[in-house]
Parts: sequence; C-alpha cells; structure tokens
Amino acid sequence: MNESLLRELVPAVIGVLVRRGADFASAEDAVQEALIRALATWPDDPPRDPKAWLVTAAWHRFLDAARAETSRRGRELTVDAEPPAGQAPATDDTLRLYFLCAHPTLPPGSAVALTLRAVGGLTTRQIATAYLVPEATMAQRISRAKRRIAGLPLDQPGDLGTVLRVLYLVFNEGYGGDVDLAAEAIRLTRQLVALTDDPEVAGLLALMLLHHARRASRTGPGGRLVPLAEQDRSRWDTGLITEGVAILQAALARDQLGEYQAQAAIAALHADARSTSETDWVQIVEWYDELLRITGSPVVRLNRAVAVGEADGPRAGLAALADVSPDLPRYAAVTAYLRERAGDLEHAADLYVEASRAATSVQERDHLTRQAARVRQRPRP
Repeated sequence: MNESLLRELVPAVIGVLVRRGADFASAEDAVQEALIRALATWPDDPPRDPKAWLVTAAWHRFLDAARAETSRRGRELTVDAEPPAGQAPATDDTLRLYFLCAHPTLPPGSAVALTLRAVGGLTTRQIATAYLVPEATMAQRISRAKRRIAGLPLDQPGDLGTVLRVLYLVFNEGYGGDVDLAAEAIRLTRQLVALTDDPEVAGLLALMLLHHARRASRTGPGGRLVPLAEQDRSRWDTGLITEGVAILQAALARDQLGEYQAQAAIAALHADARSTSETDWVQIVEWYDELLRITGSPVVRLNRAVAVGEADGPRAGLAALADVSPDLPRYAAVTAYLRERAGDLEHAADLYVEASRAATSVQERDHLTRQAARVRQRPRP
C-alpha cells in the first residue's frame, strides 16, 4: 500500500467532511480514525476508489462520535441525510487547510504539528517521535491548536507567507524516528506548488531541494558534523540540484523576487561550485544584499559577513560584523572563524569555546569544541 498516496488524500477528505457540516476538529479526528482503519484493512482488501472509501469511513466515524456525544448530553441529534455512496467529489480543499493549519494566531510549534497531522496525514505518535517529545505532550499541543481555530471557517482567506514559514520550519527539523520531516516538507511543498501560482512557493521548493541534495555529506562517522567546506561534493545529489536550479530559474524569470528565491539562489551558487575556493562569493554577497533588503534580518546580516569574509578577506568580514548584535546565535562562532582566518588564533580559540557553550545541539557543540582544540594546536605565526 502506498502510504504517501494515502496521506495525500487526507486534506481533501477533511474538506469534504467540513463542507458536509462537521467542525474542523471533529473532521480531523474522524479522518485519523479512518486512516488507522485503512492501514489495517487495505493491504488485504484495497478499495477501487481510495478517496471515496476514506470519505465514507470518516463520515461514519464522525456520525458515530456526534451521536455518542448527543446521547451523552441527552439531546437529539439532527444530521443531514447520508450522502449517496459512490465516487467522492472532486473539490480539493487542501490549500484552504494549509491556510487554516498555519493560521497567524497559532504559535509556530502548534502550526507545524497541526499541518503535519491535518495536511500531512501523520499520526500524533509519528509527529511526537519526530520531535522527540512524549505522545501525550504532542496530543495536547494539537488539541490546543484545534481549539484555537475551532470557530474559523474553512474558506477564510489565509496568509501564504505564514504557510511557507511553517513548511520551512518542518524542513529544518530534519528527521527522526520513522518520519523524515525534511522529505515530508518537500512532499507538502510540491503539493502547494501544484495548488498555487506564486514564484515564492516555487522558490521555497527549490531551496529545499538544493539543501536536501547535500544531506548525505553533512555528517560523518558517529553523526559528526561536517561543515560545507569539508563536505565530499561527490556525494551531493545532482538530480535534486538540477531540479532545484530549474525550478529556481523559472521562478526568478517572473521578476517577483522574494526571500526564498534569494536564499535558493545562494544555495544554487554553492551547489554549482566544485570547491569552497571556486565558489562565486562576490555574487553570493550580492544575493545576501538582496535578501537583506527584503527581510532586514539580523541572521541574514550575520551570514552576509561570512560571505564578505570569503569574497574580500577576513578583515572585511569582521568589519561587516560591526552592524550585527553580539547576542545573536552563532555570532561567536562566525567571529571565531573570521578571527582564525585573520591569524588571531588565541582569540579565535576562546571564541570557539564560547560558541560551543551556547550551541543548541550536541552535534554543533562537539564540532565547535573540536574547532577550539584544533586552533589551539596550530603553530603560532
């Protein structure tokens, strides 16, 4: 059974139930129950129309739950006549569900979890495993999110930028357990590209593909972090790079530049170079200038300083840090790198140690600790 196809049907089935009168939370719960039943029965008895099967099973589950609730409260339930069996309607509410699950009133973590469950079709257990939290904790997070958007209609206009941020958050979580969140984010973004005509959506997909192409080379034995300059570029996925560049070029040709297109352009320049020394750092700085103009982000300003250091020398990179707050995450690590390249080894080693203490992951902490030890062992000029 194709579980990916099964998950792709989830938002459309939720949309059918909502249009029949179910509230979003009840519809989403009913579809999850139908999915569990499908996983148990389809391998031995596959349906001719998977979507119609899911709609029927979920609708029955919703009616059962509604009748049970009504009975518990001692009231009579009035429901529409059950729709006739047969082919499911072709209307696709997937895009509306994207907007609803990534509603601006939801905290980012809740929006991500709800998107993975309602649009991605993942179970609460799978999401909890991927985020390394107890299933009960994730269930509470999803329940709170559903309560917060309970009164919002499915046809309420949404903010595409919020949807894209949520998908990018999913992608950046990587993977864990039996769910590859990076691959899941790419699958959902491909789906969104098919539903919209916005170059920024295409730019986000290109960015994901170009980053994902380098995945196999990012870690070494024992999960050791491998920085870009040291990665084995023969392990990069040229198929994903080719696809990402083609998608990016088509998006840029529309002359509606956005932050994801600019980020993808930077990633494409890295992917095009055979080594760090052959990278077109001057053009990368220019793209960072565009990205800074669009976002004004201090993180972009920090990354730009690294690119300036590669293009014009470490002293120029350090000068570019003058406009960046020292409180920013990775500030110490970037300064350490530029100080080392400038020959200030003592200061660089101390900064690597400082950066390791502030690292947010074990991988990053270990990498920075090794960097500090390496610099301290280097002969002084």
